[in-house]
Amino acid sequence: MRLPASLILALIVTVLLSGCGWLYKQDVQQGNLLELDQVDALKPGMTKRQVILVLGTPAVQSPFHDNRWDYVSSYKDSEGKIDLKRLTVYFEDNVLVRTEGDYEPGKSAAAAKAAEADSPDAVAEDGNDADEG
Repeated sequence: MRLPASLILALIVTVLLSGCGWLYKQDVQQGNLLELDQVDALKPGMTKRQVILVLGTPAVQSPFHDNRWDYVSSYKDSEGKIDLKRLTVYFEDNVLVRTEGDYEPGKSAAAAKAAEADSPDAVAEDGNDADEG
């Protein structure tokens, strides 16, 4: 049985194009992918060991700044858009004193939902707007 030349050509073109990334581009995640619930679990006074149990090992741990850990993550979608997030954790005497970065403590999904329900624009239980009497 012999395959038509056009079918063979179509298969070759498909195989070659699939390697170029024209047909499909995969999303790429790198670094420490943190959830807001993990960040919410951080409390001043936690030891370095406790922070590692909550967040994992930091992506950047400088030998020159032993009291500072940086958790960095990047997400590149198939369109090339890059989302970069950072969380810096500071210690004094091996105890957590503060955090900085793109993650806000208390902004987990549950906290955001509760804040939304408390807003004046929230819908009343009977299905009417809160502003209507």
